[in-house]
Amino acid sequence: MTFKGFPPGKITTTRIPSLFFKDLLPQIDDLSELKVTLYALWQIMRLEGEVRYLKEENFTGDPEFMAGMGATPAAQLDAVRAGLERAVNRGTLLQADVPEGDGTLVIYFFNSPRGRAAVQSVADGSWRPSDGDLPVPTLSLEQPNIFQLYEENIGPLTPLIADTLREAEKEFPENWIRQAVGIAVQNNVRKWKYIEAILRSWQDGGRDERQDRGHTKKDRRGYLEDEFSEFIED
Repeated sequence: MTFKGFPPGKITTTRIPSLFFKDLLPQIDDLSELKVTLYALWQIMRLEGEVRYLKEENFTGDPEFMAGMGATPAAQLDAVRAGLERAVNRGTLLQADVPEGDGTLVIYFFNSPRGRAAVQSVADGSWRPSDGDLPVPTLSLEQPNIFQLYEENIGPLTPLIADTLREAEKEFPENWIRQAVGIAVQNNVRKWKYIEAILRSWQDGGRDERQDRGHTKKDRRGYLEDEFSEFIED
């Protein structure tokens, strides 16, 4: 498998402190530790709330991440655990052991002022993780940008289409474009003109007041085929 390269247009990014490259990266000499550290950075940046922590299952529960950690499930699990142990020993991650029933829940924080304060709060008993306070991001939930979305669902990304999509990004909200592409796929009308017609109708009539509001999926399909029939080939 090879990397296809970064697509044009806006893509989701993850902020990494410059200190990572200056001080930490030169020290890391193990691939598992590097992967675990980078993935932990990516996860932490996508969590919400004042106290942001990870559990082992945040790593092992992401199939796309785990696929790159070894050839077998056993090897993958060993690599994650070894990477976590190395990251803790190096001081990149802080480990806190929280009593839970008859056992212990192991959670990880980044070694930052916020992370150190959280570990102290665990130690003095003033904070405990609770069910439902940790949304779990996964690589499979990362949304592609509209260029990828077009290529994966509509057709090849020609220079002309790329320019058209750039203009669309400026004119329409990104979630509108995603929804319009979804409708085009659902109706099996894989044409930009069809997608654009939907976007224009929402722009002119108001996204929330469009005619198919409250209709069933079957009714909505009929409405779309009527309104945009000129863009559908028999």
